[in-house]
Amino acid sequence: MSNRRRPGIFNLYRSEYLRSRAWFARRDRWFAEERAAGRLLECAGCGRPADKSHLELHHLDYAGMLDGKGNFTASEPHEDLVPMHAYCHELLHRLIDRDAVVARNRTRRAASHEALQRLRQKLAPVQEPR
Repeated sequence: MSNRRRPGIFNLYRSEYLRSRAWFARRDRWFAEERAAGRLLECAGCGRPADKSHLELHHLDYAGMLDGKGNFTASEPHEDLVPMHAYCHELLHRLIDRDAVVARNRTRRAASHEALQRLRQKLAPVQEPR
């Protein structure tokens, strides 16, 4: 099993799903749920606070994206979406796509968690010695 992006699925996902009304409604709903819960919005990669206009949502799993007939449903569980700055999101995908240890023989969810952990370590602010 590999988590490398598959061209056919990836193209449909990027060119159609992420531009669909269903996705924009789901994205708005995710941010509204976070706001209603009183949670501070921050990037899952670098940990810096951000607002909705500066964050993308990374899918830990693609379940809930399509119904059984190939129609977009955008019914991803709330916890399957992770807020990230565009730059951090791109770095995360590079890790998943190019790092054999991260991507091989793992589910997308497990690969995402492993890549997020590595990304957080790399992007963590340097602590000055006291």
